[in-house]
Amino acid sequence: MKKLVPIALLTAIAAPALLVPATAIAQSQAELRGDRRDIRDAERDLRRAERTGDPRRIHQERRDLRDAHREYREDLRDRDRRWADNDWRSWRDHNRALYARGEWRAPFRYNRFQPGARIGTAYYGPRYLIGDPWRYHLPQPGLGRAWVRHYNDVLLVDTRRGAVIRVLPGFYR
Repeated sequence: MKKLVPIALLTAIAAPALLVPATAIAQSQAELRGDRRDIRDAERDLRRAERTGDPRRIHQERRDLRDAHREYREDLRDRDRRWADNDWRSWRDHNRALYARGEWRAPFRYNRFQPGARIGTAYYGPRYLIGDPWRYHLPQPGLGRAWVRHYNDVLLVDTRRGAVIRVLPGFYR
């Protein structure tokens, strides 16, 4: 019984801190859903305008569609920026033991990758996959993608094409 009380207290204290990023993610997902709905509506309106053949209306609907796409891209960038700047860095700073380097060696030398680079399958083999990204407060990689450890860096890799999507340098320092 004596052990359960401190565990319950720690859980009660830590739970609200863990829910904040989930709330922020849910809000950004709702924004993105709304933006995608706006894009679909603008595309539908453009098709209707093209059927009528009115050049002014077509021009206006194309402008609305461009604006909807721009807003969607901005919200994506904002979501990524919020996550990149706040979530995993602050989590790492407060939970250093999770990010201990440990004994980790690769059979290849270090390369500093940039997004868009193509890498071989040896770099994202099963040995280097991060199987529990939520442990490090990384977002879910998505279908056909994986978080991969490359020395102290973490890469988000498209496993179908071998393309680097995102690089988090110095993640495990």
